[in-house]
Amino acid sequence: MTPSDPLSPDLRTVLRRLKLSRMTDTLPDRLALARGQKMPHQDFLLLVLSDEASRRDSQDATLRAQRGHLDPTMHLEAWDSTAKVRFDRALLNELVSLRFVDAHAHVTIVGPVGVGKTFVAHALGHIACRRRMSVLAVRADHMLKTLKHARLDNSHEAELRKLISVDLLLVDDFGLDVMDATESRDAYELFTERHRAGSMIVTSNRGPDEWLATFSDPVRAQSAIDRFTSNSYDLIIEGESYRQRLKPKVPARQKQPT
Repeated sequence: MTPSDPLSPDLRTVLRRLKLSRMTDTLPDRLALARGQKMPHQDFLLLVLSDEASRRDSQDATLRAQRGHLDPTMHLEAWDSTAKVRFDRALLNELVSLRFVDAHAHVTIVGPVGVGKTFVAHALGHIACRRRMSVLAVRADHMLKTLKHARLDNSHEAELRKLISVDLLLVDDFGLDVMDATESRDAYELFTERHRAGSMIVTSNRGPDEWLATFSDPVRAQSAIDRFTSNSYDLIIEGESYRQRLKPKVPARQKQPT
């Protein structure tokens, strides 16, 4: 241990053996703080272990978000509150609590192109990841195409299970295109299997009352949509496109001295 390195080689070795090497990133500062404040040993131990617990929680949430294909930039904290969009803020606050996930309820986010539907859905997904929930985000057309191809190599059940087994499934841009018989059957199975078993967030330019026309089988469609809507919160977003606020911008040039 030297003045420039307050951690002894023996301490570093023990931390490595306990898989606590990352504590060395903050431990010197915490030691200085403890000495300066004459912190009791128990309080110091709680402080450094809390640092490590927070770091692991953050790392775990990041890994869950990556596995769930969540956009890393779409956190609720990054939402531009000056955006010219309108929605029920009390309802959004309720959704942020994730009580709907505990109740196995669903969320429909409806609005025109570009108002931030996907952003809100992914932001809720990130909150779920921070609370140790499993999340998966898929685009509706890709999901249905994957399920259709899976029927050809007998992996359909496994692909469907991936969609059913997570705590929170995000399906983006549902109901944009008319589905054929196979896609309609897959959509029906998904809605039916997740009914009361796990939560979904579905974003769409169309309201659920318009989804019926996108199914090839009206009977299956009515059954699936009725199950979903009877247990779903409806968040409607209206206003100007939010995407313009996400466009990359050239940094303002500083004036050169004359």
